[in-house]
Amino acid sequence: MSHTYKPVDLDLPNSLGRRRYATKEYLLLGLSLLLNLLFLLATFRRSIDLRAVFTQKTLFGDDWHHGLDHSTPAVDKVDAGRCVSSGYRQASPPAPVNVWASLTIPETAEIDAWLRAPERNLNLTRFKNSAISDNVIFLIETYYPLKRDALAYLEDPDHVSRPDRYARVTIQHGGLKDPTIKDYLVGPIPINPYTTIRPLTEIYHRKEIPFNVYSMSNFTDLPLFMARAVTPMVPAMEDLFRARIRGLENDTLVAGMSGPFSFDGSFRRLWMTWRRNTAGSYLLPVGFYQYIDISGTDPSRWKILKLMYHDQVFPTMESFIEAYNNGTLVRHPEQKGPDIDFSWTQRKRVGQDRDLDHLPGPRSVSFSGLRYKVDREQQYVSWMGWGMYLGFDRDMGLNLWDIRFRGQRIIYQLHPQEALAQYGGNDPVQTSTAWLDRYFGMGAMVRDMIPHYDCPQESVYLPATTFTSQGNLKVRRAVCIFEQDTGKPLSRHTGFLEGEFGAVKSYTLTIRTITTIGNYDYCEKPFDYSFYLDGTIEVRLSASGYIQGGYYDSETQEGYGGRIRQASMGNLHDHVINYKVDFDIGGTANSLLKTTTKQEEVTHPWLDDDWGQQVIQQKITKEYIANEDEALLKYPQNFQGGYAIVNQDVKNTWGLPKGYAIHPGYSPVHNTVVGSKRLLHNANWARYNLAVSLRKDTEPSSSSMWNLHLPGAPIVDFHKFFDGENITQQDLVAWINLGMHHLPQAEDSPNTKTNLATSSFLLTPLNYFDSDVSMEMKNAILLHPPKAAGGPYTFDDNRVKQDLTCLPDAPSPFEYTPTQWLGLAGEPDVISAEDARRVSEMYLRVKIGV
Repeated sequence: MSHTYKPVDLDLPNSLGRRRYATKEYLLLGLSLLLNLLFLLATFRRSIDLRAVFTQKTLFGDDWHHGLDHSTPAVDKVDAGRCVSSGYRQASPPAPVNVWASLTIPETAEIDAWLRAPERNLNLTRFKNSAISDNVIFLIETYYPLKRDALAYLEDPDHVSRPDRYARVTIQHGGLKDPTIKDYLVGPIPINPYTTIRPLTEIYHRKEIPFNVYSMSNFTDLPLFMARAVTPMVPAMEDLFRARIRGLENDTLVAGMSGPFSFDGSFRRLWMTWRRNTAGSYLLPVGFYQYIDISGTDPSRWKILKLMYHDQVFPTMESFIEAYNNGTLVRHPEQKGPDIDFSWTQRKRVGQDRDLDHLPGPRSVSFSGLRYKVDREQQYVSWMGWGMYLGFDRDMGLNLWDIRFRGQRIIYQLHPQEALAQYGGNDPVQTSTAWLDRYFGMGAMVRDMIPHYDCPQESVYLPATTFTSQGNLKVRRAVCIFEQDTGKPLSRHTGFLEGEFGAVKSYTLTIRTITTIGNYDYCEKPFDYSFYLDGTIEVRLSASGYIQGGYYDSETQEGYGGRIRQASMGNLHDHVINYKVDFDIGGTANSLLKTTTKQEEVTHPWLDDDWGQQVIQQKITKEYIANEDEALLKYPQNFQGGYAIVNQDVKNTWGLPKGYAIHPGYSPVHNTVVGSKRLLHNANWARYNLAVSLRKDTEPSSSSMWNLHLPGAPIVDFHKFFDGENITQQDLVAWINLGMHHLPQAEDSPNTKTNLATSSFLLTPLNYFDSDVSMEMKNAILLHPPKAAGGPYTFDDNRVKQDLTCLPDAPSPFEYTPTQWLGLAGEPDVISAEDARRVSEMYLRVKIGV
């Protein structure tokens, strides 16, 4: 690609300025000749860099810089003004195989074929030909190896074989006499004569998974039932709401569901609401609800149990239609207005222009090339002493493994577990909604990042493939990786003595993924994992997207949210997101340290009488929590203290146990409502800021995709992890919560913003080192005091020039790649836009009919 170079515009001292004196025209001529000569040299001898000629030293003399080590170049050589390639460098993982990697498409196809063999006797039906009463494979994915096996391999990959590879398989057995759902363990894989299949039950607290908690894998039965069930009241609905609902493309009403659907799995019932079928339908409910029973596998037995229209309850369909016909139904005529404007729920640009907003904003450029390394095949990333493997699963998406800093493992596993959203309101849907989003598959709901908007333009993107009952889902830009200047120093001090005046640049490496569950994005920078130069890890989650809106009525909804339009409101709700952090501080033997500060009043006989001998001050208290039952924790009042995972047997030079502290960041919340039947036992983890338990392979997660619909008898009951065991110098797991109390306001229309809906926690070294290890960074400056009064400061920047510049490659033009649907063997599969929508929105926007 050729480039046209423009004349160099130098900011020269006044003696070489543009003084238009006729007597000095020869100076301008000489300067012009010099510039042309340099340009020709740069063109024909690409090793010459104009910036090497016009340096600060050339223009301002020798006083600008002292004390440099000239033995080695500080940055890669820049060729004739062009920046180093922005491609990433190849990483070198500590072990050649990522034992947590997702299954490949050929592996899932092989497992699928093996399962369908007659000798397995599973009587499986392929999804595209299935009904709810069939046996369908819902999921095939990696089952993570035992920790002891993984560690043995990581410690000596040259002599220890990698752990055998296994798959978790979920089958919805709708075809059995007593329908059920089963998880199976299949392996070892690849398929061989020793491969077996067995029920995977040891990780659950119930032996059987009730069929009524199944996840939608068939997108026909529910819409067909709705079309049949609402047919008698279609004329009334079309009249009341000035709408069209005929099971056609141009329907103007769609249905949405609330969850959970069951208490203990013995039934499947839910409240259904109706919304305007337009962009942002989540904000446009019409105030009409039905309680429906869709239990079991026979859709002909499903039925509407009751109805509610604007606080008027009807026990049967017939009673509602009778009230409509005889005039006793109290109508809401404002819903029929011909001039109702729904455009406010769209994301189209509106409003006045802002000054200079027609110009693109600033962006980051790595002038010396990317400073992080990636092994794309093994999904491994390294940067500035950090290194980690990436994993990806259907339930929660991106997860991180074997996180090391400066060669030492800090964390074995960092993995989101569950995302809760519990609502309040004065209508059947809002008051009964308590979502657990693992059920929907936050990994399966990851979609391609929007280039230039979701991540910085220099980001490296990694793909992800997840197995679904509809086929394989391949996302090209599922994960992005980027380094950023934080815009502030990591440390600094202004001083006047030699050695105390300087600063360290603050850079972070961020690994990000974005998932959308129906109306909400967890989100614009949702799941962020940021790594700092001092050994700190920040875990951050932000939310955006459409809120789950309710119908606003000033008489009944006051106090349950905020009005955002004439007849729309955002309902009060909590978000709580749980993470698993499996620390390995100096090994697997760790302890839980509690630190508190409190006020004391002491008498000091040596104090001066001017002030008296009594002093009120703070004092630190440290203690180890030795029992699991005492490790269900909330942050101390006023954040006076905190918690850390330490190794009592491994100490730094100063005799202090090495550890990592858990710090609350933005919005460290836990769930507000405790005791609701809809979250009775299935999300006990959300009651705390954090909890610490003994790590067990039989307790891999705080939740399960089936927990949403089993609040009374969950598959995984988090409280059962805590059974009085000793946690002193044991292998420990911290379960840490993020979240936000969302009190919606007008500015949540049309979308919630990530700057406010953000929560985070930080994991920071606690006496893990002898001092601040970021002082070893070369991207730092030390200023030397003037040698004489009024003299200039000199400085040492370790030969890392912050004023380095070059011409970067042009960013790629914008393009957006739709999610790629693949068949079982990886062949391209054609899926209609409507089916893709149904997969993504599931129960949140259901159109009646096929």
